[in-house]
Amino acid sequence: MTTTHEVGHLIGGWISGGTLQHAELRPWHLPHSHFAPDPHPLVTLWAGPLIGVIVPLLLALVIRKPSVWFIANFCMLANGTYLAVAWFTGDPFLDTPRLLAAGASPLSIATFCALTLFWGYRAFRASCIAIFHSKPQQPNHSK
Repeated sequence: MTTTHEVGHLIGGWISGGTLQHAELRPWHLPHSHFAPDPHPLVTLWAGPLIGVIVPLLLALVIRKPSVWFIANFCMLANGTYLAVAWFTGDPFLDTPRLLAAGASPLSIATFCALTLFWGYRAFRASCIAIFHSKPQQPNHSK
């Protein structure tokens, strides 16, 4: 989740003409990227959660394996949860306060959170049930 999310910020910053100053993608560190100047911070900031949801879902649509759907659904739920929690913490280094400071509409953030939390929870729960509660098929010895 953090990799696709952060790569989304990198793509958004690159597309919008930002100059990358620093990026951290190692999973054992908190991934982050810093663009200066960043002429279109809303593009850079929104690209993280949007690409962090869309890319895993597209991969799941192409690959069509329960394990890939499990990951994609987790990414959807995690991105929505991250923006919602970041909103309440108010930490200025997290995405939601930065989105608000850059001029994002609170309604757009709330809509993203509501959609990803609602659909993400339902889909992730279904993936968990499908993967962890499936019973192995027993051989039919009655032939």
